[in-house]
Amino acid sequence: MDLHELIARGEGEELEFKQKTTHPHRISRTLVSLANTRGGQVLVGVDDAGRVLGVRDAEEELFVLRDAAAHYIEPPLTTLRYRELEEDGRIVLVVTVPESQHKPHRALVAPGDWRGYVRVRDASVQTSGLTEKLLERQQPESRFEKIPLSKQELAVIDYLNSHPRIILAQFMKLVNFGKRRAFQTLIKLVLHGYIRHHDKEKEPYYTL
Repeated sequence: MDLHELIARGEGEELEFKQKTTHPHRISRTLVSLANTRGGQVLVGVDDAGRVLGVRDAEEELFVLRDAAAHYIEPPLTTLRYRELEEDGRIVLVVTVPESQHKPHRALVAPGDWRGYVRVRDASVQTSGLTEKLLERQQPESRFEKIPLSKQELAVIDYLNSHPRIILAQFMKLVNFGKRRAFQTLIKLVLHGYIRHHDKEKEPYYTL
């Protein structure tokens, strides 16, 4: 896929535009969120509007990225791939971040302050303790197999086929479950890969 095709996809769960990497603290959040989710790419030298501005010094940008991956992320990201693309004399760095087999990763956002992030649409969102526990059990090589679903579990899938998200209270009402049973049902569906858990807002929500 060439640069124009990548940019045309727009920012999303697996693609981020960065005009430049200003500091390892900041870029580490993006790298962590991609590694903790489904992997993706960062285009350095492209602004939020998708315009190719290029980078002033590719070697300097690479130094910051490698520094972030090695020293501002725990455990470090050792599988990043870098390549340079040229467009009208402007250099864009394409950073490929594979989905990690060692989740959860955390980013150093301030001295002594390590935080986890996942990718939700086009944003890097801080994780909760629950999400990190789920990440530990969702390594690419050991995902849970699909399982037969109950009537209530199928009701979640049906609901999400026509709605963008569901929260715990909505699911409780949908299937007439108590809070504990409803929560356990949703987490079971997350662990088996049917739905996804998000912490983007105050109240967690679930999507397909």
